[in-house]
Amino acid sequence: MKRIVVLGAGESGAGAAVLAKKEGFDVFVSDTSAIKDHYKQMLDGHGIAWEEGRHTEEKVLSADEIIKSPGIPAEAPMVRKATERGIHIISEIEFAGRYTDSKMICITGSNGKTTTTSLIYHIFRQAGYDAGLAGNIGRSLALQVAEDPHEYYIIELSSFQLDNMYDFRANIAILLNITPDHLDRYGNCMQNYVDAKMRIIRNQTEADAFIYWNDDPVIRRELEKYDIRAVQCPFSELKERGSIGYIEEGQYTIEWPTPFNMEQESLSLTGKHNIYNSLAAGIASNISGIKKEVIRKSLSDFPGVEHRLEKVTTVRGVLYVNDSKATNVDACWYALESMKTKVVLILGGKDKGNDYTPIIPLVRQKCSALVYLGADNSKLHSVFDQLGLPVRDTHSMKDCVEACYELAQPGETVLLSPCCASFDLFKNMEDRGEQFKELARAL
Repeated sequence: MKRIVVLGAGESGAGAAVLAKKEGFDVFVSDTSAIKDHYKQMLDGHGIAWEEGRHTEEKVLSADEIIKSPGIPAEAPMVRKATERGIHIISEIEFAGRYTDSKMICITGSNGKTTTTSLIYHIFRQAGYDAGLAGNIGRSLALQVAEDPHEYYIIELSSFQLDNMYDFRANIAILLNITPDHLDRYGNCMQNYVDAKMRIIRNQTEADAFIYWNDDPVIRRELEKYDIRAVQCPFSELKERGSIGYIEEGQYTIEWPTPFNMEQESLSLTGKHNIYNSLAAGIASNISGIKKEVIRKSLSDFPGVEHRLEKVTTVRGVLYVNDSKATNVDACWYALESMKTKVVLILGGKDKGNDYTPIIPLVRQKCSALVYLGADNSKLHSVFDQLGLPVRDTHSMKDCVEACYELAQPGETVLLSPCCASFDLFKNMEDRGEQFKELARAL
């Protein structure tokens, strides 16, 4: 019996283990951290052996194949040993794809993935399609394939998930943008990160579609390197040669495969970045045969995504906005660009090799004050203090929100759009956003 070892027992790993067990493999799960009770119960319920707090070398390296959770870097000692032994290492998404013939709509990009994925899922569900939400959001794809199969899967894919995908095929691949992110995981080499993102088109055929942002200079450069077999469906903010989706004279327009248009003002998502997200989602839905009236209604009533430009509360005439998902500089740029008032901006967290230069003009133009929130804010001081704005240095969300309350004037916006990962002070991005919302509402 072929032996599968799963490294990491979160949503991805536990789901992969359940599918592997169903398909008749000898399965073992290993996690160096404590496994959540929910996943322990899932593994026990399926008779799957597991360990926590360690990787037992002889148990892991006896694998015929390893399914690695995306959060584990390739440099992790046990992963290196497995690689040296020649053990094939794959992702949960790669493994799940072997056991389903469902249509895969896959979304990647440095920014906008979650919003676009959620919007496509919203449209498909409104259309009555049998669709599952998976990948970086939703439930494990492998678990759904094993226990709750769907005709379509709408999958958000990070570069980490794409790294260990080889034979998986996206029927519709969406590449929103490529800007510097996670460079600490890619040897501080931008090209390594770009190569990971471009894996979204791997194995596509003439029967598939590739949707991408035509204005992105990195994508345009990379396209020249690939023999793309899928039908190319570029979109752009303005009509330009080759784009099948764009905005023209206030009209949201898609030219192919069937003409579609609606008033830009009717889109529920606002801001330049959300024009791109809405175009990508509309094109994918149009290709999938969803009726125009459903697409139009869904683009108009989509409620948005938690932790992405989420309006939280208004206190003393000051609006508090939670954009905790802005974990890189480009995401913060789009958030600032969409602001209509002066902003007290919250920055900081675990720096991923960020270059803050692109947002300096917008900070100078839009911000009335800055609040730094991190275990170490020295880099932020070195970059932004020179702008001469009022600055507060904080190391907890409580102190941060209090500082914002003191600094913000009526008619302004307090914006949590940190540019950084959250792991220095918080469990994750969601924890950071939840704490911000709770404290803002308690003011």
